[in-house]
Amino acid sequence: MSFQTLAADALTESGSLLSPSSNLVLYDGVCGLCNRLVRLLLVADRKAVLCFAPLQGATAARVRQRRDLPQDLDTLVYVRGFGLADEQAYLRSDAVLLALADVGGVWWLAGALRVIPRPLRDGVYRWVARRRYGWFGKYETCPLPPPEHRARFLP
Repeated sequence: MSFQTLAADALTESGSLLSPSSNLVLYDGVCGLCNRLVRLLLVADRKAVLCFAPLQGATAARVRQRRDLPQDLDTLVYVRGFGLADEQAYLRSDAVLLALADVGGVWWLAGALRVIPRPLRDGVYRWVARRRYGWFGKYETCPLPPPEHRARFLP
């Protein structure tokens, strides 16, 4: 049984989690920088408020359709209240800062960076995003998460 089968068991027909307390991080599964951010979030998220799915997967496709997001997403997407009626999707710098703030601990301080105007934050985000493969590498396929965290990953 693959990790995707186990994680898919946590999804309902509509593509929402059976546990409504989770928030979803959609990330580029082949990006070295994105995978490092996911590993950081896994360590920081002691209360397990986040789950994860690659942008290349079925979960991301459902979210893109439901939230009317572009098919060619090239950004981190953070979905608060994944699958709930009040679900909210955040992109780029908002996604990173809110995900870090929601894991708690000292990471809530990252939310304070939202006082910087979004156009400036997103400009820096886009500048880094354009160079991420060159700086952090690119995987041929999305790496498997560590066994102890596989239940938090969706297809």
